[in-house]
Amino acid sequence: MATMQWILDSIDVLNDFLWTYVVIVLLVGCAIYFTVRSKGVQFRLLKDMVKVIIDRPIYNDKVEEEKRPTNSGDEKLRKIGSFQAFAVSLSSRVGTGNLAGVASAIFVGGPGAVFWMWVMALLGAATAFVEATLAQLYKRRGKDSFYGGPAYYMEHGLHRRWMGILFAVLITITFGMANQVVQSNTLCDALADAAGIDRLWIGVVLTVATLVIIFGGITRISHFASIVVPFMAIGYILLSLIVLIMNITEIPAMLMLIVKSAFGLEQAVGGMFGVAVMQGVKRGLFSNEAGEGSAPNAAAIASTSHPIKQGLLQALGVFSDTIIICSCTAFVILLSGLYDSGRDGIILTKYALVEHIGNAGGLFITAAIFLFAYSTIIANYFYGETNIRFITQGKTPINVFRIITGITVMIGALVSLQTAWSFVDLAMGTMTLVNLIAIIQLSPKVFALLDNYMQQRRQHRDPQFRRSMMPEIEKDIECWE
Repeated sequence: MATMQWILDSIDVLNDFLWTYVVIVLLVGCAIYFTVRSKGVQFRLLKDMVKVIIDRPIYNDKVEEEKRPTNSGDEKLRKIGSFQAFAVSLSSRVGTGNLAGVASAIFVGGPGAVFWMWVMALLGAATAFVEATLAQLYKRRGKDSFYGGPAYYMEHGLHRRWMGILFAVLITITFGMANQVVQSNTLCDALADAAGIDRLWIGVVLTVATLVIIFGGITRISHFASIVVPFMAIGYILLSLIVLIMNITEIPAMLMLIVKSAFGLEQAVGGMFGVAVMQGVKRGLFSNEAGEGSAPNAAAIASTSHPIKQGLLQALGVFSDTIIICSCTAFVILLSGLYDSGRDGIILTKYALVEHIGNAGGLFITAAIFLFAYSTIIANYFYGETNIRFITQGKTPINVFRIITGITVMIGALVSLQTAWSFVDLAMGTMTLVNLIAIIQLSPKVFALLDNYMQQRRQHRDPQFRRSMMPEIEKDIECWE
């Protein structure tokens, strides 16, 4: 017991140093730099984002279809549209971070943490734009579809396979192990509170269910989740809008509380300002993943006419996740008046909804967290498996990883929420650091692509890209013929 406590204390010390002096500085610095360097691409090209998501050309330029770039050089590949890739990445973003993560940020950092989540989303959208564009530029051609992500642009863009392997290991630990602890913990919390079942038995059932899926039968379940989860997200947004309408006179006071708390004006201790900033940035990153390097794995699979288009969609994904869905949770909690009740995580979100609409709110949250958390556990596993395959094609490492996934899901059922967050923060911070170092060095390629995109746009053409347009790196690009 003493050894475990020493380990947890050591992790907390590492987290404090990593987030206070390294990750938060790089995250904010990159977000500001990319926003300024791209001239606020996430704001000025909002209209283009909408056109791409509904699969409309930026301009009807009358270019003959046969003259357009094939994107791949292999028409046998299964075409996955920009919207489908966007939906995949949004599904990975929308989960317990939106329901439990926001609640934990408020629990630890106060209402002001919400403000800093917003700031990081607005600026961090530029970071998401850069990493997703790079994933598209350096994507590879698989048997059935495209694939790629940070490990691939580190290997082919920076010519550092060792860095790609390091990232692949870190994302496997982060998503395949540490994040699984939080997902499992949140799901068990919700079910234990709703049904009064012992967390141990919930953990056993969840672990078995997870192992059954990841050892086989994922296609049908993932298809089911891809349909149900978006509808659950829409239902959650509509339910939150009802809460806002019910408390419409309290909204101005709530917004004022968020702003005042963000700058430490509501706290007796000035140190709460730093805590609010830190929690806002950490939980915002866990939710929207901008700069973390996870969403580019989904961005790479899209078939699109220009890498910038998928970058724009991923920037839109950050807005959708944090500005809309995370705000829903924050507003529900703050308007309930329970944010300082001592409750944490999904329990705080649940009782906030119960305060507004009665027991139906608790039932809805329980159902939502089951679908969000369980589908995310499966999705997290495949993030890990994909990156293990970057390192080795052997079956034994994959099977070992499947067993480890089951163990971490069981651990998540038994540890405390703050212990789970400590492991996630350390893994997520290290992984983000490696990805940010890579995209800073590769960002000139993105800005060159953006100039190419804007030049075609000014000519009233629907932007198209061929790798011959960037002869200095043409040999590093496999697709875009």
